[in-house]
Amino acid sequence: MDYARKDVERTKMNAKKFVRYQEGAEKYSLGLTKFQELAKEAKAVYKIDKVALVNCEIFERYLETFRIA
Repeated sequence: MDYARKDVERTKMNAKKFVRYQEGAEKYSLGLTKFQELAKEAKAVYKIDKVALVNCEIFERYLETFRIA
């Protein structure tokens, strides 16, 4: 049963359009500081009051520019 719960949580995290810095760093297997830098470079950060949200769709498009063919 415990495995099923983790799978559901993982699927929910991957399906989110907006994530906070910590969630995004975990989702993309990056360090927190590096994720913040890349998200800002990608112009994928939305500031709402004191909360920063990263648009995963924009971030992933930016991430694809680093692809080595």
